[in-house]
Amino acid sequence: MTSETPNWKVFLSDVSLDERELESTCAVLRSGWLSLGPRVAAFEKSFAELHRVPHAVAVSSGTSALHLALLALGIGPGDEVIQPAINFVAGANMTRAVGATPRFVDIVSADQPVSDMREVEAAINRHTKAIMVLHYGGYPAAIREIVELARQKNLAVIEDACHAPATFVDGCALGGWGDVGCFSFFPNKNMTTAEGGMAVTSRDDLAARIRTLRTHGMTSLTWDRHRGHASSYDVTESGYNYRLDEVRAALGIAQLTKLPQHNQRRAELTAQYRRELASCREVEIVFGNYTGAHAGHLFVILVPENLRHRVVEACRHNGIQTSLHYPCITGFTAYQEACRSCSLPRSEEFARRAITLPLHPKMTDENVKYVCQIVRQAVQQFS
Repeated sequence: MTSETPNWKVFLSDVSLDERELESTCAVLRSGWLSLGPRVAAFEKSFAELHRVPHAVAVSSGTSALHLALLALGIGPGDEVIQPAINFVAGANMTRAVGATPRFVDIVSADQPVSDMREVEAAINRHTKAIMVLHYGGYPAAIREIVELARQKNLAVIEDACHAPATFVDGCALGGWGDVGCFSFFPNKNMTTAEGGMAVTSRDDLAARIRTLRTHGMTSLTWDRHRGHASSYDVTESGYNYRLDEVRAALGIAQLTKLPQHNQRRAELTAQYRRELASCREVEIVFGNYTGAHAGHLFVILVPENLRHRVVEACRHNGIQTSLHYPCITGFTAYQEACRSCSLPRSEEFARRAITLPLHPKMTDENVKYVCQIVRQAVQQFS
């Protein structure tokens, strides 16, 4: 073992780009219009149609989508937002950014790392204003039940659907169940615009407010004035520069055409992983018994705590890139003081046992076999 960068044989994630992306981005550059304009509008329209929602608002990242969702819902100081401690820290950070407090709840189990409905209901108090739901790894949380509970308690629902584009439960897209759904197009996601995100909603009022907030609170845009549709503008509230640009929108339009095919390939690779690891008793597969529709964003296994580091190092030594999605947020320095009294045993167990294995559409069946071979060998050697 050395400290040098490994020569990866199997990447954790990879982007799938071809002539469609090249041609679409070159067309933007030739057009001379680079900021928010017609391609952003076309990307929003296509994304909304695919997800069967009335409104999709393109923004600069999944994080900015979460921020704008909280702001549009009027969440601020003194409010609490219930959310899982197993998630990327963006949701918690944005909750704090608006002056509210994240109230973390435990997951169902180590192999189902989504919010436990019993924990969610128990966490509701007079300060609660919203429930933030993560569809972990592209697998649905108990979204129908959470939405029903939120309606009974007059709470908003924000769906962190960053792992789950073009995934449907009972005919409704993940991200389209709650008040606002948030998506990320970071390069490791199922589709990418390099950086970028999307907020979707069925509510006209929220869509209008998100659109205003993403562009400094301005009533008209440069594109409107360029076309002669406006000569000036007002600023109706303090907003942000969370726009998506035309180059990224062009990438998104091309990527969107591939998304169903790529999700299908992820499902096939997931099924192969499950078959290859079925006989390895020391390995537990996260959502291994789930049979419904999913986006296949992550393939995560659980191993005994004393084996986790050894399996990760064996993969690294053999050129296999792994990761952890995610550490428990309450363990981060920035959250430890505020979360001293949090009791999240299942989340903490998950973080100690989980290993994210490579999963992306460019993987081959042989790649999966190789990864599983190394994992099985490591587990058997050190058990």
